[in-house]
Amino acid sequence: MAKNKEEGELIGKITHYFSNIGVAVIDLLSGLKEKDTIRIAGGEDTDFTQTIDSMQIEHEKIKSAKKGDSIGIKVKEKVREGYKVYKV
Repeated sequence: MAKNKEEGELIGKITHYFSNIGVAVIDLLSGLKEKDTIRIAGGEDTDFTQTIDSMQIEHEKIKSAKKGDSIGIKVKEKVREGYKVYKV
C-alpha cells in the first residue's frame, strides 16, 4: 500500500476528547515524540496538522511514547472519537 505524502503514516486514533481543556486522547499504533508533526483527520471538515509541544500519560509529562500507549495532547481544533492520527 503506497503511503500518500499528504496523508502521512497512520499512527493512531482519537479515543476521547475533553472539550473543556482542548485535550485529545490518542491510542498509538506506533511511537511518537515531542516535536513530531501530526495530522488529525476525520468528519467532514476536520483535517489539520500540528506539532507535538507536550504529551502526557496519566497526567505525567513524557518526551516520547511507544506503540500501545494512550497519550493525551493539547489539540488546536475540536476532534471526535474515531478520528485518525497520522505522523507527517
